[in-house]
Amino acid sequence: MIRKIKNKVETFLFKKKQILIKNKFKKAGINFSIGENYIIKNPKYIELGDNFSAMDRFRIEAWDFFKGQNFSPKIIIGNNVIFNTDIHIGCINKISIGDNCLFGSRIFITDHHHGTSDFEMLKLSPKDRPLVSKGPVVIKNNVWVGEGVAIMPNVTIGENSIIGSNAVVTKDVPPNCVVAGIPAVVIKNIVYHEI
Repeated sequence: MIRKIKNKVETFLFKKKQILIKNKFKKAGINFSIGENYIIKNPKYIELGDNFSAMDRFRIEAWDFFKGQNFSPKIIIGNNVIFNTDIHIGCINKISIGDNCLFGSRIFITDHHHGTSDFEMLKLSPKDRPLVSKGPVVIKNNVWVGEGVAIMPNVTIGENSIIGSNAVVTKDVPPNCVVAGIPAVVIKNIVYHEI
């Protein structure tokens, strides 16, 4: 009896906490779920679709100010998107994720860098370099991103694509293909065969 009451109380508190978190976002659809130990920076710039799920240690950051720089970040995540554990999304520009996408664990998605790779930047410590965006990240519908992937700035990933584990995506990915490697390259085209 006591165990049942305890479970009901824990379930009630969990649901209440989920609602409080959900209401902080600019927009969030139905069926929202987020795990423990999350970090959410500036949820007012983040839109989530229906059936959003993120497991433990989800870190999503929309930076509007950094060391004297002002930004207008925008993160848009579509419907039916699932993130497993240890995800880090960092945005100063725009990151857009389509519907029905699945993300493994230990994934990094960013639209910016700390400084550029020119010699003058070496005079500054990496932490003191200005944030620079080369362009937005766009992940289209039905994309599956494997474990340990890094998706870098100014990249579009085409619909129905698969990003192999531990890939580093530095260039656009065509639709309907599998990419892998560092940097990621197309290793297979997914061709429709009528049955």
